[in-house]
Amino acid sequence: MSFSLVRTYASTTGFGRRAASGIALKYANAAYSAALAKSPQVLTKVQAELNAISKSIEDTPELKTFVSNPTLSVKERNAGFPTLYARAEGTGAKKEAVSDITKNLFALLSENGRLGETAGVIEGFNELVAKHKGELNVTVTSAAPLTKDVLSRLETTLKQSQTAQQAKSLKLTNKVNPSVLGGLIVDFGEKTIDLSVSSRINKLNNLLQQSV
Repeated sequence: MSFSLVRTYASTTGFGRRAASGIALKYANAAYSAALAKSPQVLTKVQAELNAISKSIEDTPELKTFVSNPTLSVKERNAGFPTLYARAEGTGAKKEAVSDITKNLFALLSENGRLGETAGVIEGFNELVAKHKGELNVTVTSAAPLTKDVLSRLETTLKQSQTAQQAKSLKLTNKVNPSVLGGLIVDFGEKTIDLSVSSRINKLNNLLQQSV
């Protein structure tokens, strides 16, 4: 899929949570296809760049505001790209220009007013790369960071699942979200196991409301 097709799709699709997810996947597919067509090395480079940019956005409130502000003009958005790319370029002797594929991706997102889709695009790109490499990415969300021992036991258990056995490797990531209160939310493949306290509280609240 070419970037031109993404431009056409993005300009004719409406807003909304479900539509936004579809739009992000279209951009992710376009960037992934373009990188893979070049070489596996380029695919790896683009993934590293996108993950560095994602980390910068997470760590820098100004960048988070930059990508989520729909009132910025194209000129203002383009002027902010050097800062967005800074971590991906590295520093000192290791500094290397961001690839044209990454630049084209963000140019399109900017042109179509879709910079707010950045997180979904990068997530979708990583999922495509993982599928290409035969990796199974597992995200475990908890209220507080899990210890290495707990993560190791979780990984051992998950490797016994049919989904994990079909993959070449399993990569476990622990995300922290205090709103889950306690317990775990495990996302792997197309499955989600919600063992969080917040989920149980919501179910209890629903039951109480139905009984009133």
